[in-house]
Amino acid sequence: MSIFADSTLEPPPLPSRLTAAGLAYFAAGLRGCDLLGIIFRVCRELSVSDIQMRTGRPVYIHTNKGMEKLDHLGILSSTHLDEILKELIANRESSSHGFGTDHSLNQRVDEKISLAIADFAKSRVADFSCEGVPIGANGQRSGRLRIQAHLSSSGLGITCRILSDSIPELEALGIDPDTTSTLRHCVLKRAGLCLVTGSTGSGKSTTLASLIDWLRRHHPKHIVTVEDPIEYQYPDAMDDPLYPGRRIPSPSIVTQQEVGRDVHSYRQGLKDVLRKAPHVILLGEIRDREAMETCMEAAQTGHLVLSTLHTTGAVKTIGRILELYPKENHAAVLSRLAEILIFIHSQGLLAGIQHRVLTYEFLHNNDDAISSAIANYDGGARSLEDVIRRCGNIEWDTHLRRLLNRGLITHETFSNAKMNRNDDDAM
Repeated sequence: MSIFADSTLEPPPLPSRLTAAGLAYFAAGLRGCDLLGIIFRVCRELSVSDIQMRTGRPVYIHTNKGMEKLDHLGILSSTHLDEILKELIANRESSSHGFGTDHSLNQRVDEKISLAIADFAKSRVADFSCEGVPIGANGQRSGRLRIQAHLSSSGLGITCRILSDSIPELEALGIDPDTTSTLRHCVLKRAGLCLVTGSTGSGKSTTLASLIDWLRRHHPKHIVTVEDPIEYQYPDAMDDPLYPGRRIPSPSIVTQQEVGRDVHSYRQGLKDVLRKAPHVILLGEIRDREAMETCMEAAQTGHLVLSTLHTTGAVKTIGRILELYPKENHAAVLSRLAEILIFIHSQGLLAGIQHRVLTYEFLHNNDDAISSAIANYDGGARSLEDVIRRCGNIEWDTHLRRLLNRGLITHETFSNAKMNRNDDDAM
């Protein structure tokens, strides 16, 4: 007998709260709806929303600690992933309007799955959103879903985010009251460019949704969005502020368009957006020079434009915009930005001591010194960095230090997230 036999550890049992819920292991022959129901019931129990599914691996979830795996559910096979993708595509079809088709719903779903799988085989990637899926026998459903399907060395993989059915208020996001007030004041302007920036998963879409939802409930506007995909849906009604429990139409109308469902391409959505007579335009992301030009043109012709960039910090955002243009155009681009830019709100989500914590930098283009610093940025970033520290702006590292002093993040998190590595870490 091996001397190590007695030291062999038995695998831990399933957590009792999950066993009590009647969850099943992944087994051969399960349909996509059954597999998703198992995964989403666990995610609801654990209060997580970001999920990674890979062929031949267990499900992984994003938590405050990083990535954690759900070993107790078993391993996802290639057949499991195929069934899950088909179910997600079917739910995407059920969320569309079906305009211009005379086929039955089942025929449309089958055809849509076949077409989507064929497109995926060519492009090797698919990004879309879809309705929630059933997660229990009592009619419970998950929230709406944002999906990316892709291929890697292990085969098919699916990244899924469960979207909240409700849009939070800005106050609930961790944004300071003064900044919240300024953000709301800014989106009431008649025209200009508002940028919310940050890395993937930093909460940009949620911040923009909070602003748009507040605007549509309090002011009569025509708001047009072009998104790929739509993450938050804005209802037509709102709670009556005078009579609790009663619903009334909101003063704004919101026209939401999803790329691939309502418009053929992001380029078409950009081209057509100005023809809808909007007061406010939300473009999900500035991806290239054409999108940037559309934003600036719309802002210069009397529209309020909100969009995002994958940058951290106001200075890097200006630099990223300039990278879209040849050097000889930089002076003209900066001059336009100095005129039309309203704010840059750059944010990130950090692993806090108790839960994830929002940090941000805020540049409000509200006086001549700031406009001049933007216009002259090409000559050096220092003047823009200096102006962020003044005029009511919030610097990234200063806000980080506040979080540290309040005991919300560790010193290690503070050091790793700092923008300026040369500054002394001393509090």
